[in-house]
Amino acid sequence: MNARVLALLLLWPLAAFGQGFAGLGSDADGFALPQRGYTFDFPTDHGAHPEYRIEWWYVTANLTGDDGAEYGVQWTLFRSALAPEEAAGWSSPQVWMGHAALTTEDAHFTAERFGRGGIGQAGASDQQLSAWIDDWELDFSHMTASGTDWRYDLSLSETGPLVFHGAEGYSVKSAGGQASYYYSQPFLAVDGTLTIGNEDIHVTGNAWLDREWSSQPLAEDQSGWDWFSLSFDDGDKLMGFRLRGADTYTSATWIDADGGTTAYTDGAFMAEPLENSPTSGPEVPVLWQVQLPERGLDVTVSAINPDSWMPLTTQYWEGPVTVTGTHTGRGYLEMTGYE
Repeated sequence: MNARVLALLLLWPLAAFGQGFAGLGSDADGFALPQRGYTFDFPTDHGAHPEYRIEWWYVTANLTGDDGAEYGVQWTLFRSALAPEEAAGWSSPQVWMGHAALTTEDAHFTAERFGRGGIGQAGASDQQLSAWIDDWELDFSHMTASGTDWRYDLSLSETGPLVFHGAEGYSVKSAGGQASYYYSQPFLAVDGTLTIGNEDIHVTGNAWLDREWSSQPLAEDQSGWDWFSLSFDDGDKLMGFRLRGADTYTSATWIDADGGTTAYTDGAFMAEPLENSPTSGPEVPVLWQVQLPERGLDVTVSAINPDSWMPLTTQYWEGPVTVTGTHTGRGYLEMTGYE
């Protein structure tokens, strides 16, 4: 058996994150399901939840270099379970996948890592926010990742509170009631260094951490999503997504500059594609009109680099964006399920 076949057998549940992410709507027999009224417990909930099938630690950052250029970075760790339990060593049913990216106006660098739980190669501590795969590391003070001829080493500092999406962290994803637990830390200041080839670039900016776990977060007919995290120049922020299936399902959280939140259920948030662009993968929308009428929001969201395609085992689009219109700012856009 060659190494690639062995890796695919060991990591087969990560197919749930495959093209379209449609596997996230498959049956979750034996695994726990999110329930309304959950009381979050920190720092424990910064760690892994092996009784749930799917989980991720997800950071995006909008950065400005001393050279005046705009940059984006992404750090992601996915956990997927073979069984709803934990065990030591190679008996652990937890498998891990890491994605990282560095985006400029004319280049998009990506890298991918795989690991098995139980042997220390990848994991997340329940004593504090601390997630890793190999030498890629994330906590509330530091984030590192690297690929071929690029890397980043960034210091992070919290400048505001954690925020919770949906009903106090219970985030509904479909009319059928599929849901996840979902919280964010969108108040992270960044200072550090990007390295591209032999060039070191000092950068500053802001980052946004998303944490989700579930066992069946999508409905069976849902094939992908368009997710926006937008930080406005006045200090307010918006998380909004639309899930594409037989019907479109939307949800949003308005985050005040002081960390106060207002949740918006299906239909309040609207995101319409205005212009598509070819990428190194499929053609995808890279110019959007985003509206939240209850907040007087009507903005155009534009990709900094239209070809921010992630050509990895799990393929999707992820990249930094600018915001113009009734509000100005910048943020990140993720699009899955495009072929």
